[in-house]
Amino acid sequence: MHSTMMDVPMLIPAILERARSLFAGREVVSLLAVPGADGKPAPRAYRTTYGQVADRALRLASALQAAGVQPGERVATLAVNSYRHLEAYLGIPSMGAVLHTINIRLHPDQLCWIISDAQDRVLLIENLFAPLIPLIAARCPSVQKFVVLGPLPPNPDGHRPDGVQDYDEWIMSHQPMSGYPDMQETDAAGMCYTSGTTGNPKAVTYSHRSTWLHSLASAPKDMLNVGQADSVLPIVPMFHVNAWGLPYTCAVFGAKLVFAGMFADGPTLARLMQDERVTIPAGVPTVWLNLLTELDRAREAGTPYDLCVERLVVGGSAAPEALIRAFRTRHGLKMTQAWGMTETHPLGSVSTTPPDVDALSDEGFALSAKQGTAVPLTELEIVGEANEILPHDGRSMGRLLIRGPWVTGSYYGGEGQGSFLSLGGLPWFDTGDIATIDGRGFMHIQDRAKDLIKSGGEWISSVDLENALMGHPAVLQAAVIAIADPKWDERPLAVLVLRPGSASPDHTELSAFLAPRFARWWLPDAYEVVEAIPVGATGKFLKRELREQFRGYVATVREP
Repeated sequence: MHSTMMDVPMLIPAILERARSLFAGREVVSLLAVPGADGKPAPRAYRTTYGQVADRALRLASALQAAGVQPGERVATLAVNSYRHLEAYLGIPSMGAVLHTINIRLHPDQLCWIISDAQDRVLLIENLFAPLIPLIAARCPSVQKFVVLGPLPPNPDGHRPDGVQDYDEWIMSHQPMSGYPDMQETDAAGMCYTSGTTGNPKAVTYSHRSTWLHSLASAPKDMLNVGQADSVLPIVPMFHVNAWGLPYTCAVFGAKLVFAGMFADGPTLARLMQDERVTIPAGVPTVWLNLLTELDRAREAGTPYDLCVERLVVGGSAAPEALIRAFRTRHGLKMTQAWGMTETHPLGSVSTTPPDVDALSDEGFALSAKQGTAVPLTELEIVGEANEILPHDGRSMGRLLIRGPWVTGSYYGGEGQGSFLSLGGLPWFDTGDIATIDGRGFMHIQDRAKDLIKSGGEWISSVDLENALMGHPAVLQAAVIAIADPKWDERPLAVLVLRPGSASPDHTELSAFLAPRFARWWLPDAYEVVEAIPVGATGKFLKRELREQFRGYVATVREP
């Protein structure tokens, strides 16, 4: 028997229309970079509204159509968080194209590889990164148009670069798109690449439907608690899994959006949160460490900030219990831990304290330090080596699996098929993390299955660094492991065995050797020479033994 319910597709144009019809006057605030008195970029608040953003998003859609962009083709953004980026979020999928957000921190080689793999047709690029345009143009023939977000920097001779347009001029020369093309809710709306921690990055494509469902599921009270009365500050970059979906969630529910742009230092964030009455900021632990330092400084100086934060959302990497306690006990601020991945759109779990547990008790803080329970419509499971389901006893550690309507079932281009499996006749995604699940359903990530290093919320591949280091003429073997870092959570330490008779290269030489191939923040904080690296029966380095050997290690020479 069939139901009598209407079959109404869940499309991003409906998010755009909802925002401009119900919340047209709701503010969108962006910190833009302007020259300061000392010549360095300084923040200036620019104010617009959902109504104005929606109008400009439709002009962007019209401009893309006039440029010949077809439904299903990719339009990339290399941009910071701002109202212009929000216009791309709404406008690109609304004309049938696919929004492809690119990590601004990538090395140019990785950047060009991703653009070429995605076959991006148009690149919307922040004016801060405009100097990259000649390089991208030479190496990425799929890109037919470059559009600069913000004031267009001229060539040295004062002329505009060929094939480059000013975003504001471009979209305002077109009328808003009238009518939407035919689309299916299962069509691709967004595209994000993983961090490329094992080989080349892999792409995940989000559908219109998954975007809607993720927005609806992430907003409720025991999740991120987003509503019309809220002021939300996504400090997490908009290229990082769509800023955890918050731009779409806020547009659906009418929450005020506040963007910090390129500014993520503690004093600027504290002032912004105070001035804009932010109730829900979201960022990685490194951001919150900087904020905590500033809040402590202000309190000790007798000039505490007047904040109205309802919860600090933390993700990207695990927040230490000490950090959660510090915010709550010293400043009365609640920290809510969330977990997810590029492959999960991203929200997979949220740590919400059960009503029978005192949030300020040891048990309450311990639960807050876990990754939490599954978001509605998603399921979590842990399995052993033979894919057997393990007990949810809080002690048994296994590979973490997840399934749900916004969890990817494959990668773009058919890559990485080993990450997907069938369990009990149902499809699951293998996250690559090792976790426990307790009797309450709280999931706690224990380790990473592939020895990845997560620094400031971003992944670093130990394998890529090892392979590069072993190309140095003095290095015979190299193993890269994570060492704890109070600011970045983890940083890479390179453990080296030298070739017989070779002189030991110093820190500066090794970093200079790696620098042409990697972003600066990937470079190891230190290099240690050992007689031998422990090897297992299969010939693989035993990194667990190395981590034990260097537990508590503090780098004496750090990459600046």
